[in-house]
Amino acid sequence: MSSSPAEAAAAGASVEPLPATPRAGRSWRGARLPVTRRSSGLILALVAAAAFGTSGPFVKPLLDAGWSPSAAVAVRAGAGGLVLLIPALIALNGRFRMLAAAWKLILVYGLIAVIGAQVFYFASISYLPVGIALLIEYTAPILLVLLAWARTRIPPAALTIVGAVLSVAGLALVIDPSGAGGINPLGLVFALLAAVCLAGYYLIAALPTGGLPSVTLVSAGLIVGAIALTLVGLTGLVPFTMSFEPVTLPVVGEVSWMVPMGVVVIVATAFAYLASILGAVRLGSRVASFVGLVEVLFAVLFAWLLLGQVPTLLQALGGALIVAGVVFVKLERRPDPAL
Repeated sequence: MSSSPAEAAAAGASVEPLPATPRAGRSWRGARLPVTRRSSGLILALVAAAAFGTSGPFVKPLLDAGWSPSAAVAVRAGAGGLVLLIPALIALNGRFRMLAAAWKLILVYGLIAVIGAQVFYFASISYLPVGIALLIEYTAPILLVLLAWARTRIPPAALTIVGAVLSVAGLALVIDPSGAGGINPLGLVFALLAAVCLAGYYLIAALPTGGLPSVTLVSAGLIVGAIALTLVGLTGLVPFTMSFEPVTLPVVGEVSWMVPMGVVVIVATAFAYLASILGAVRLGSRVASFVGLVEVLFAVLFAWLLLGQVPTLLQALGGALIVAGVVFVKLERRPDPAL
C-alpha cells in the first residue's frame, strides 16, 4: 500500500454487499448485482488504485528536499484524517460509543497500517525506485501464506503454492541479483518491513469492526497514527525533519512544498480511501482486492512520467511474476480470512 496498501476498504467491508431487489420469484441468493452497480464499483476501484499510486512519486521530491519519512507520513496521515473527518462523523451518526468500543482496533490500525506500512514504504523509496519498492511491498500475501503454514502446519493448497513460487521468483528478479539494477540493501530492508506491516494490515482488515463504519475507522486510524508518530518524532527516537523550501518536480519544475503534499493528502489519501471504500461496497472486498493490484502498475507509470524511473527488463518481468503470484494466492478460496 503504498501508503496504505490499495485494499484499505477491506477493513469493515469484507462482507459481500446485498444485491438489488430481485425480480419476482427469484431468491436473494440467486440475484445478481445490477450491471450499473458493478460497473460503478469497478470504476471507483480503478480510480482509487490510480490515486493510491500517486503517493510515492509525489512524496519522493519531498524526501529529496529534506523531509524525513516519519514527518511526511505524519503530515499526510493527520491532514488526510482531518479531510475525512466530516464524512466519518456523518457515517458515525452520533454513535460515539462505537469509537470507545473499537479503540484497540483503531490503535493497532494507526500503528501498523498508518505508521508502519507508510513510514517503511517512504523510507524504501529514499533508496529504491518507487515501482520496485511497491512491488516488494506487495509480496505481503505470500508472507501471510508462510505464516498460516507455520501456524497450522497444514501445507497450502496447490494454487497458493504456485502463487508463492511465482512471487518469490519475481522478487528475485526485481532485486536483480546480477547487480545491474543497483538495488540498495537498506532500501530492500525497508521495503520488506513495509511488506510485513502490509501483511499485518491484511490481518487487521479481517477483524470485526463492531459496526464501526469503514470511513470512520480510516479517519480515526489516520489521526491516531499521525499523533503517535509526531509524539515519537518529538522525542528524537526517529528522524522527524521538515523542509518548507520549494521542491523540484521533474516535469513541472520548482513549486511550493505544499503542491506535492497537497496531492498526497487530497488525492492519495482522502480521495483514494473514500473511492476505495465505495468501490468495495459495490464490488465486495474480494474483487476489490484484485483490482487493487493495479496500484502497482499506476505507481510504475507515474514514477516513469514524473520521476523518469524505468525498471530494467528483468525487473519488469519480476514485477509481472509477483503480481501473477499474488493473483494465484487470491484465487485460492481459503477459510482463513487473512488470505
